[in-house]
Amino acid sequence: MGLFFPTVMVPKAYDITPQMLCSMGVKGLILDIDNTLTTHDHPKPDQQILRWLEQMRSNGIHLILLSNNHPPRVEPFAKKIGLAFEADGKKPLPGGYRRAALAMGLLPEQTAVVGDQIFTDILGAHLAGMSSILVEPFQVEPFFRFRVKRFLEKGILKRYRKKQRREFV
Repeated sequence: MGLFFPTVMVPKAYDITPQMLCSMGVKGLILDIDNTLTTHDHPKPDQQILRWLEQMRSNGIHLILLSNNHPPRVEPFAKKIGLAFEADGKKPLPGGYRRAALAMGLLPEQTAVVGDQIFTDILGAHLAGMSSILVEPFQVEPFFRFRVKRFLEKGILKRYRKKQRREFV
């Protein structure tokens, strides 16, 4: 189960703080787009995400986007928020994660992945030797394949939370 358990879990990306990242030894974030920074296919993030991105930049945190979407979706979004990107990332395969860390000039152990899906973002981060930060999705996806994934994720998250409670005591 370790590959599927996030290193950290927070409600939204903007709940991640520079102090949290510093305590994790993280100098850069690889960010998913859909349901992590915005809703599916929405052209820009909300104001809270934009403020958070600026806070990360002003604290010296490197940022890059990694998406399984194609360049016509990813590139305009990346330009609007001023970030480099890797499209067609083939997540959870580790290649895209490693290219993104390299583009930021960081080692995998200095990098964390922020995303909303266990079977892509979290698994891929761990396969690439990176920390992972799971966020709650902005909205429930209407597509059947996502509903199946979310159903399977519930069981993993239940075990993760149980393990967290045991470690806390």
